[in-house]
Amino acid sequence: MNLAKLAAGVALVALLSGLAWAAWRFASPVESRPTDQPWRHVPPPARHVDHASLIPDGLKTGPDVTKACLSCHPNAAKEVMATNHWTWAGHRVRDPQTGEVRSIGKLNVINNFCIAALPNIKACSACHAGYGWEDPAFDFSREENVDCLVCHDRTNTYQKGLAGIPTADVDLTAVARSVGRPTRLNCGQCHFKGGGADAVKHGDLDGTMYFPPERIDVHMGRLRFECVDCHQAKDHRIPGCAMSVCTEKVDRVSCTDCHSDRPHGDDRLDFHTATVACQTCHIPKMAIDAPTKMYWDWSAAGRDDIPEDPHVYLKKKGRFVYAQDVVPEYYWYNGRSQRYLTGEKIDPAKVVLINRPLGGPGDPAAKIWPFKVHRGRQIYDRKYEYLLTPRTWGPGGFWTEFDWDKACRLGSQDMGLPYSGEYGFVDTEMYWPLSHMVQAKEQALQCADCHGPEGRLDWGALGYPGDPMYRGDRRAAGLLTPNRR
Repeated sequence: MNLAKLAAGVALVALLSGLAWAAWRFASPVESRPTDQPWRHVPPPARHVDHASLIPDGLKTGPDVTKACLSCHPNAAKEVMATNHWTWAGHRVRDPQTGEVRSIGKLNVINNFCIAALPNIKACSACHAGYGWEDPAFDFSREENVDCLVCHDRTNTYQKGLAGIPTADVDLTAVARSVGRPTRLNCGQCHFKGGGADAVKHGDLDGTMYFPPERIDVHMGRLRFECVDCHQAKDHRIPGCAMSVCTEKVDRVSCTDCHSDRPHGDDRLDFHTATVACQTCHIPKMAIDAPTKMYWDWSAAGRDDIPEDPHVYLKKKGRFVYAQDVVPEYYWYNGRSQRYLTGEKIDPAKVVLINRPLGGPGDPAAKIWPFKVHRGRQIYDRKYEYLLTPRTWGPGGFWTEFDWDKACRLGSQDMGLPYSGEYGFVDTEMYWPLSHMVQAKEQALQCADCHGPEGRLDWGALGYPGDPMYRGDRRAAGLLTPNRR
């Protein structure tokens, strides 16, 4: 009798537990969930047009090529000239110290890699989508200055040199006849080499992405994506904007451009997408094969007593620290950021944030994102207390004369900044959210990678009272208050 009652009790508990699970599991009907059908959002590539019979013989200069292109594509140059690839002006923000509205493109901001482009524009413009930018007299309105080949060459022989002029060994006619849809080889010539060399700037973009295997990136490896499959251009405007030059949520490419925001078919996993960026789980490591630069100390540059090694020390550039197969750092990010503006006053006693992500656990728009954080030590003006923009390349540049005072005087003139003649070095940090080197679900982070005693996330630093697996999500923990919803 007792055994029968016990069995009946156990059956009742099991029934109630099953009903409770079913009520939770099917609270949102399966049929009402968005179906993840990403291929609907990936248009087939345009049919290739063989240009061999369309391009004349004897093209001698880049502008000659552009004129030939414009004879059939009369609006192409105008479209390019309306983009950040041409202007390098970026978006406009309000200076918090002066109230002035300013541009924050790569032309006029400071980083903690090569520091500043404008004082070194003849060298930096090798990655500009134009010809001849060597000084402020460059004519941005001249259509034949637009470089069509840098994005459309299909020979993989096209190389740009100083001021963006093609190198002397390039057969411009052959390259022009090869043109087609941009490939990873086109984009990577600049974007994989940002910061002066391969794998310097980005933790998730480097030379391994030209022809990556699936273990490097599932989209480009297994599915053979080109960059433009996600960065789908319209009228030559290519969406996508780095946090270094975009402080607002504009012109971004998102996973949900193609995927559902609840793509897993599993409520436990889909529950995470309100708080955790797709990238956090699907980019568990950066710099998988090619080491990326994590630290750059300019204060050590110019010495002859340190052996040179491109991954440790160069007299021109100082000390470096590189790392491979790196676990990212994790921070809240709502798509907006704060940016140091050229001439903005700093506190030399503190680490200067070149940029930083905005958001926190109380911000419903913020999610936990993976970042590469590049740390450095760079030059500043002791009197005016702002970061300096030394001329490194060319006449009088630091790489020529190894004279910081002269390099800062010339660079400050180029940027229109006063220079006191007193300089020092200060620690800086720059944040780079990761969106490439995406892993398939089998290689994505699993529960124990984040939760439990060995988890990689610092829950306290993220604002949680403890591991949310045990303490509840940010709403249950009272971090999301009703007035923030």
